[in-house]
Amino acid sequence: MRDAKNHLYEQVARIGKALASPKRLELIELLCQGEKTVETLALQAGISVKLASAHLKELRQARLVDTSKDGKYVVYRLADPGVAGLWATLRVVAQQRLVELQQALKHIVERPPHDALEGLSPAALLKKAKAGEILILDVRPADEFASAHLPHARSLPLAELRKRLAELPRDVPIVAFCRGPFCLMARDAVALLRKQGHQALHLSDGVAEWRARGLPLAASRRDSRPAA
Repeated sequence: MRDAKNHLYEQVARIGKALASPKRLELIELLCQGEKTVETLALQAGISVKLASAHLKELRQARLVDTSKDGKYVVYRLADPGVAGLWATLRVVAQQRLVELQQALKHIVERPPHDALEGLSPAALLKKAKAGEILILDVRPADEFASAHLPHARSLPLAELRKRLAELPRDVPIVAFCRGPFCLMARDAVALLRKQGHQALHLSDGVAEWRARGLPLAASRRDSRPAA
């Protein structure tokens, strides 16, 4: 029986081994946003295609990601929504237990003294967005917005934000979000919006965190090919 029990733990340890890489964790976070090619993943993770392929092979062997063909492209996706939940749970536990991570996050995003999002529930946030009292701004690439986004959110990728500032209202607060607490796009968007006189706030949760908490998401279309 001891051998059988050891085998059980060994199988679970395969998941831990696959996750024991900062870059593989980042690839999972990127795949939480939607299907992507290896070329897109390599670009967004700041690594070579060869290294991205090696990491994706490890994740696939652990049954954490799957692949499919879309024309001439091979696209990667999470094998199950539970993988996104696993990532979100792992990150939350790390943030709760590791002071170093807490300090690092404070340097990434500094909340204003009276943050209007403090204590605001997701349901209340969506209610305000539906009523037009706030604008939820998704600053991720357009293909990620199309795959899944917060209800009532508007897509305006960070790369286009400066040129399209005139499209945004000035009479309502703007709540920007991106891929989650480790993503810097929403932070940069908020900084730019505040410089232009907008009341802007940073929502640290992304699609993975929203899904892990059982909160509603919306989707526009599926487009797994790389963005132009």
